[in-house]
Amino acid sequence: MNDLIASNKRRTVFLMFGFVIFLVAVGLAVGTLIGNGVTGTVIALVISAVMAMTSYWKSDKIALAVSRAVPADVNEYRRLHNLVEGLCIAGGLPKPQVYIIHDDAPNAFATGRNPKNAAIAITTGLLNQMNRVELEGVVAHELSHIKNYDILVSTLAVTLVGTIALITDMTLRMMWWNGGRVSRSGDRNDRGNPLAIIGFVLLLVSPIIARAMQAAVSRRRETLADVSAVRMTRYPPGLISALEKLQADNTETHSASMATAHMWIEQPLSGVKDAGRLGMWHKLFNTHPPLSERIALLREM
Repeated sequence: MNDLIASNKRRTVFLMFGFVIFLVAVGLAVGTLIGNGVTGTVIALVISAVMAMTSYWKSDKIALAVSRAVPADVNEYRRLHNLVEGLCIAGGLPKPQVYIIHDDAPNAFATGRNPKNAAIAITTGLLNQMNRVELEGVVAHELSHIKNYDILVSTLAVTLVGTIALITDMTLRMMWWNGGRVSRSGDRNDRGNPLAIIGFVLLLVSPIIARAMQAAVSRRRETLADVSAVRMTRYPPGLISALEKLQADNTETHSASMATAHMWIEQPLSGVKDAGRLGMWHKLFNTHPPLSERIALLREM
């Protein structure tokens, strides 16, 4: 188990490093089109830093508000609070804030910038469908996200995607209004420059590549959270049974959105399929590994 966790962490580090390199490449592409590679790179890094800081401090409040989560009353949800507290003691974590989402779909997510400033949100559908050991597995999964700083990693990945999309959109709009140039002082003949052509093509495909990289990071963190949850509960059948129930349930999580889809324990939106002629294409952008693969991995432990 330790080898699997270490391998997953290494791959995540490599993916995030590649993400930053790709952001720099996009900045250089912009710089090539405006005639100053350094300026383009600096612009990309500055925008990324500002967006990352904003997301770091405000992402938890935004996620809870968007999902219509409300604090879980201690008296009404005593069993849930006791379960969370017990797992936190076992995992060496401070108890996060506990929220309830009134949604029939069984699902849950964790948010917060660090273990001391974290929250978990559980849907009423999950509470109604899971027994104690299954609920324990799901909560342990979410607490593992907090313990592994997955929320920070995911926030950075989403921020990088947003930065690349913003820079691409701004640059292409400037080129459109300036007759194919970003800078009015640029020479139209520069459009035949091979580097400019490569930069333009990179700008067109960069949002797609960035989205695929962000999804890959998210899938790695989901797998790591599954393995870490089993280590915390010391009872793999609990999480396996919970994932099997999630697999059998087709209810769409109405409290979820495209912006928060990567945070939930299961893909919350309907219409995401891994089968058919476009199955491989869908898998490339899925933020979660197929539940069948997650279950199979846990059965091998």
